[in-house]
Amino acid sequence: MITPVMPTYARADLAFVRGEGAWLFDENGERYLDFAAGIAVCALGHAHPHLVAALNEQASRLWHTSNLYRIPSQEKLARRLVANSFADTVFFTNSGVEAIECGLKTIRRHFADTEPRRYRVITLEGSFHGRSIATISAAGQEKLIKGFDPLLEGFDRVAPNDIAALEAAIGPETAAVLLEPIQGEGGIRVLSPDYMQAVRALCDKHGLLLMLDEIQTGIGRTGRMYAYQWAGIEPDIMAIAKGLGSGFPVGACLAREEAAKEMTPGSHGTTFGGNPLAMAVGNAVLDIIDDAAFLDKVSRTAGHLQQALSQLPERYPAVFEELRGTGLMLGLKCAMPNTDVLAKARAQGLLLAPGGDNVVRLLPPLIIGEEEIAAACKALETAAEELSS
Repeated sequence: MITPVMPTYARADLAFVRGEGAWLFDENGERYLDFAAGIAVCALGHAHPHLVAALNEQASRLWHTSNLYRIPSQEKLARRLVANSFADTVFFTNSGVEAIECGLKTIRRHFADTEPRRYRVITLEGSFHGRSIATISAAGQEKLIKGFDPLLEGFDRVAPNDIAALEAAIGPETAAVLLEPIQGEGGIRVLSPDYMQAVRALCDKHGLLLMLDEIQTGIGRTGRMYAYQWAGIEPDIMAIAKGLGSGFPVGACLAREEAAKEMTPGSHGTTFGGNPLAMAVGNAVLDIIDDAAFLDKVSRTAGHLQQALSQLPERYPAVFEELRGTGLMLGLKCAMPNTDVLAKARAQGLLLAPGGDNVVRLLPPLIIGEEEIAAACKALETAAEELSS
């Protein structure tokens, strides 16, 4: 018999009732160090007082109107996102997959009147952009598409970090390239700066739009506001979410004016996207993260964590093969089933996230300190020793 909650997840038998900073507490009072952060969502940890205050204050005044009217806090957040990025304009959504959908529609609308044959988008093997029909079609992974055929036509996939393969895939119908600077679900696979620069150059050469999926990498996760900044390039369109709300559902599609100028009234819409509650939280998140000193601290913290984790593959080769990632978006490729590592770490009070290519992901809140790093490494070492034996 099917359960009241549709059984689309193989959930661990844990139920959390309270969070504080980087820690979660279950219904039995047990404490867990959260190095999954809702899969890179809770950028400022749990129950951050500034976010709690902003949400409570807004909730006491106004929850929802409609995008039929101006929403001043939406305009404020859009101005802030434009000011610290490549973009000229922003469309707010409730999630990352909605931000991707907006970006894909923007691509098609951009070419519709002038070059209507251009609609195809080149994506990368191992990518993940969400679970709508469009985004599983873009990724093309068997585990995502099984049972959901026929897929949406119009995507061409190539190997990551292979610029020759990408160039060969460009044809007269190609409109854009869609990339994650770091493949998260795909196993923390980092696209090299040289590759990112070469992709930007190819897009310029062939008149293509470059769209980035920074749903997981954006809002400080890599030590800069956005991961594309490490490569010294700028996209034309970008999807963000996760850390933007630090746990509150909010996403955004950012775009240059030239890319989005055809997105006129009636071309796209949303009921809940950009509502006052989400905008209050988004603005509160930027109050903290959009700060050079905060991002510098994230980079320093990430360096300490990477240094501590780098010893694990050498010390426990039967458990770990290599450390991957940038900033506080890290992964340990496992030499044994990653499910075993996840379970052992959880038994030590450490929460990690699974990833493709047999990786366990470490995606802690950006506010973690030395104490949390030491506790996480101790838990991993204990888990690895037990698994090794």
